[in-house]
Amino acid sequence: MTLLLNCDLGESFGSWTMGMDAQVMPHIDQANIACGFHAGDPLIMSNTLELAKQHQVRIGAHPAYPDLVGFGRRSMNCSTDEIKAFITYQTAALGGMAQSMDLSLEYVKPHGALYNDMMAKDNIRHAIMDAIASFHLPIRLMLQATPNADRHREEAKERGIELFFEAFADRCYDDDGRLLARTKAGAVHSRDKMLEQVKQLSEDGTVTTVSGKLLPLQADTLCVHGDNIEGVKAIAAIRELITS
Repeated sequence: MTLLLNCDLGESFGSWTMGMDAQVMPHIDQANIACGFHAGDPLIMSNTLELAKQHQVRIGAHPAYPDLVGFGRRSMNCSTDEIKAFITYQTAALGGMAQSMDLSLEYVKPHGALYNDMMAKDNIRHAIMDAIASFHLPIRLMLQATPNADRHREEAKERGIELFFEAFADRCYDDDGRLLARTKAGAVHSRDKMLEQVKQLSEDGTVTTVSGKLLPLQADTLCVHGDNIEGVKAIAAIRELITS
């Protein structure tokens, strides 16, 4: 399979810098751009969109719970109406800025706790899907590739939307297709292990779980991280591996 590479970007805020966006952008296909609720601000959003335009990178909104202090990593007890409203609000903000720069918004990838809750709770996932289905432009939802992919695809089809399924380059999987908790040994792969997993996904469409099982994953795109120079070098190595 031909895997796209996606990365969470635009997560600086004011004078505080997060990530190495300029160094990462040349190596990826999809930029998940923060929309101001967990990180990012109007100027950061504009600058990140400009970088994406320079490198012809596809644009996605990266909305979150309204949690700047916690960087969107804390779950919040929001109603489905609230979720639909803040997904639409954040997506429209980035989409409008993109349109003003002659760019097109292609998808939404929720951030942090909202992403995890979307994968764990049907009502939250359905609220996000409903928000995307009602958006004024056709856009996709990016969510984790799991053994439940067929069910998620059917949920999306019922709402008339399409999906991007993503896998993770540097994370170990448990036997149920979930990411192994970071508190457990081996949850985050070394560089060599990460490249082995990318090669396996690209060539066979599988990952090897923590217990050694082969787990099929229907992935369209691969999540990578460029928070430091070693991460940027790893992304460049992944790009070379999947295009060689």
